Amino acid sequence: MHRFVRPRRAVWGDARFLIGIAMVLLSIGGVWAVVSSAGATAPILQASRTIVRGEALTSDDFQIVEVGLGGVTSRYVAPQDLQPGRIAAKTVTEGELLAHSAVEDVDAGRTTTVVVESGPGIPADVGAGSDVELWAAPPSDDGTAQEPPRILVADAIVTSVSKSESVLASGGSTVEVVIERADVAAVLGAITGGSVLAVVPIGATP
Repeated sequence: MHRFVRPRRAVWGDARFLIGIAMVLLSIGGVWAVVSSAGATAPILQASRTIVRGEALTSDDFQIVEVGLGGVTSRYVAPQDLQPGRIAAKTVTEGELLAHSAVEDVDAGRTTTVVVESGPGIPADVGAGSDVELWAAPPSDDGTAQEPPRILVADAIVTSVSKSESVLASGGSTVEVVIERADVAAVLGAITGGSVLAVVPIGATP
């Protein structure tokens, strides 16, 4: 009498089955991770006004927004990361997310702000964040007229603009601008020396 012998299952077949199951599980896990990371958000600081280079950064100038940036979230400043003594390393426009590259320590800053009176006035579209030049027309030797104007500072940034009471009749404006510290002496010298200053948008003619 012949005995029925049940064939033994191949070991390699079992191994391939297990490998297949493992690959399916890994694929499902990978898809889940991608979907989860895509939906994850993190709190980031967003400028509620235009902040120019050299200005102090305070929490009052930002709002907190939840943003899903994936792997680039670390490039931006979270609310708890904004420490006292930090200034803007570049102009941050209203609505822009604050990047770490736009923040520097106040001791590392090379700029400062000065207030000047722009005698001829300035165009209406010049405001906070505008790139401008400072021109100066020094008084003549006899003090009876002004010499031809020349560029005093070739690269300045407007922080604020307000109407100047002292030059109201001529339509002038008081303008706070950010300039390099190396230019401060020349600007103050022009002011105390009686020069007529003008804030001119870069590319325009005074």
